[in-house]
Amino acid sequence: MGFKLLDFNIVRVAVASPEIRISDVTFNVSQIKKIINESKAKGSHIVLFPELSITGYSCGDLFFNNELQELALDGISEILNYSKEIDEIIIVGFPLLIESKLYNSSAVIFKGKILGFPVKTYLPNNNEFYEKRWFNSADDLTTKSVTFLDNTIPIGNNLIFKCVNNSKFTFGVEICEDLWAVKPISSDLALQGANLILNLSASNELLGKKEYRKELIRSQSARTNSIYAYASASLWESTTDLVFSGHCLIYENGKLLAESERFSLNNLMIVSDCDLDIITNEREKNATFLNKKNLIEPQIIYFTFNETETKQLYRNISQTPFIPKTAQEIGVACNEIINMQASALARRLLQIGANKVVIGVSGGIDSTLALLVSYEAFKKLNYDINGIYGISMPGFGTTHRTKNNAQSLSEILKINYLLIPIENSTLQHFKDIDFNKNQTTIVYENAQARRRTHILMDYANKVNGIVVGTGDLSEIALGWSTYNADHISMYNVNASIPKTLIKTLIKWYAENKFDILSREILYDILDTPISPELLPANEEGKIDQETEKILGPYLLHDFFLYYGIRFGFNIKKLALYAEFAFQDLYDFGTIKQTLKTFYKRFFQNQFKRSCFTDGVKIGTVSLSPRGDWRMPSDADSSAFLEKIENLKSIIKI
Repeated sequence: MGFKLLDFNIVRVAVASPEIRISDVTFNVSQIKKIINESKAKGSHIVLFPELSITGYSCGDLFFNNELQELALDGISEILNYSKEIDEIIIVGFPLLIESKLYNSSAVIFKGKILGFPVKTYLPNNNEFYEKRWFNSADDLTTKSVTFLDNTIPIGNNLIFKCVNNSKFTFGVEICEDLWAVKPISSDLALQGANLILNLSASNELLGKKEYRKELIRSQSARTNSIYAYASASLWESTTDLVFSGHCLIYENGKLLAESERFSLNNLMIVSDCDLDIITNEREKNATFLNKKNLIEPQIIYFTFNETETKQLYRNISQTPFIPKTAQEIGVACNEIINMQASALARRLLQIGANKVVIGVSGGIDSTLALLVSYEAFKKLNYDINGIYGISMPGFGTTHRTKNNAQSLSEILKINYLLIPIENSTLQHFKDIDFNKNQTTIVYENAQARRRTHILMDYANKVNGIVVGTGDLSEIALGWSTYNADHISMYNVNASIPKTLIKTLIKWYAENKFDILSREILYDILDTPISPELLPANEEGKIDQETEKILGPYLLHDFFLYYGIRFGFNIKKLALYAEFAFQDLYDFGTIKQTLKTFYKRFFQNQFKRSCFTDGVKIGTVSLSPRGDWRMPSDADSSAFLEKIENLKSIIKI
C-alpha cells in the first residue's frame, strides 16, 4: 500500500528528450513509446516531449511533403492507440495540416483520446530558424476545433486542461518561441488558471545560451507563480549548422526542481513531484491574478485522472528549507542577510540620533548574532565600538560555559562588557511579592527574565541608547519568550531569522570574519545546548534546562513554520513532507508530537506577536502583526490539534 499524490495536490511530471531520427516517424514513435513506459513505471501523471518530436524539428522543406505529413498523423494515431490503457497524459509535437495551412502543433493525449491540439503562436524567422517558411501562427486559425479520426478536437493557443477530480491540477501548453516572445502565451494561460505550464521546445545550443534559457524559464515560472516544465530537442536533432542538447528543466515558482544532463546520445528523462499547493498559495497572495483584463478567451477541456498509489516522492525535501542548498549560495545569502540586519539597525539609530546600543549577552546563539549584527552596524556608521554595551546578567541557571563565552566574544569584538549578576535583586523581588525561592515554577523563571529586561532598558536610558532585541523567528512562532521580558526590546534584528538559519549565519561569520583562534568561541557557542538558563544547572554545573527537550527539535519547528505558515499546508500534507524529509532522523511519534506542540503554541501565543517590537524583515516568512501575519489572538486550535491526533504514518502503511 501507499498513498495517492493527487490526494496531497502533488503532480508527478516527466520531461523527456528521446533519441530521434529526422523524418523517421516509425523510429521516433518507438522511442516515444519506450519513454512512455519508463515514465509510467515511475508513476508520472504527465510526460512531455520536445517540439515536433514525431518527425523531428529539423525537417526543413520536408514539412511540405505529403508523405511526411501523413506519417506524422499515423504516428499520432499509433500513440493514441498505445495510450488506451495508460493513466498518463502524453504531450507530443507534430506538424498538423488544416485547410492547406501547416501548423506547428502538439497533441495532448490521454487514455486513447486527444484532449486538444495546442498550436504554436510565435514563429521565429531568423538566421537559425525559418519557421514562417513552413508554418502558420495559431493567430491565423479560423476555427476553434478540428476533426481528427471522427472526433472533434479543440485547437488553438488558449486551451486550459482541468482535472475533474482535482481542480488544482490545471495545465496549459506553449511551444518554444511562445516563451521567448515579449508577451508569452503562458502568461495568459497562467492568469486563466493554469498552474502547470508545459513547453515543447527545440532550442539549439550556443555559448552561454544554457544559462540564458534557465534564467528565462526560472523568471517565467516565478512571474506566473507556476510549475514550468520544458523539454528541448536532443543531440540527435543536430544537423547541418546547428547542435541541440536535449536540455530538460522543471521549475516550481522560480525554483529549479530537476534538470537533465545535456548532449547525451541516450534517451533523456527527468521526473519531479510538483506541489500544486505551493502554486495556489502564492497566487492567493498575488493581486496580479485578480487582474484578468484583455486576456485570450480560454477553451476549457476537462479530464478525470484515476491514479495508482505510490510509496515514494521524486522531490528533494530539505530538512532546512530556510537555508540555501550549496556552499556558494549559503555564502551569498549569509553576507546579504547580515548586511540587511546591520543596515536596518543603522537606519534606526540614525533616525533616533543614537550611537549607543545595549544587548543582553548570554553566550547563546541569538544574542551572539544580535551582537555581531550590531558590530557590523557600528562599522557601517563609523561609530565607536565602545558604544556597544554587552551586559551579562548571570542568574540561578547560568553556567560558567555560557558566561565565559559571552565575555570572551565581547573581548574579541572590543565592545563595552558589563557583568551585572541578578541573583540578589531577584531574591529581593521574591521577598517583595512573598514568593518561595525554592519553588522553581514559572514565577521563578520569568522573574529572572523580566529582571534582565529591566536592567537592559534602564541601562539603555542611562547611556542614551536602545536595547537591541535577540528573539528569533522560531521563538516568536512558538511564543518561547517571557511576556514583557525578552519578548520586548527597542528594535529586534533577529525577528525574521529562524533558529536553524541563525546557526548557519554564525558559522559563516566565524569562518569569514574571525581568525582561527577567535572563531573557536563561536564554534563553542554553536555547540552549546539551546537554553534560557532559568533553572539551576545540574550537579556537574552543566545546562539542565534544554529547550529542545521541552519543545521538540527546532529542525522540525522551522520545517513546520516554513511549509505550514509560508505555504499554508494542511496537517496531512505537513506530516507527509516531514516523514519523507526526516525519515532517517526522527520517528513518526516525534514528528507528530512536535507538530502538535507547534500548532498548540502557535495559536496560544498570537497575543505576544500582536504587540511585538519592530524588527527587520529578511525572508519570505515573517510574523510581524503590522504586515505579514494578521491573526486574532483568540483563534482556536482545536480542529488543527484533532487532525494531528488522528494522523497515521504514511511511509509505514
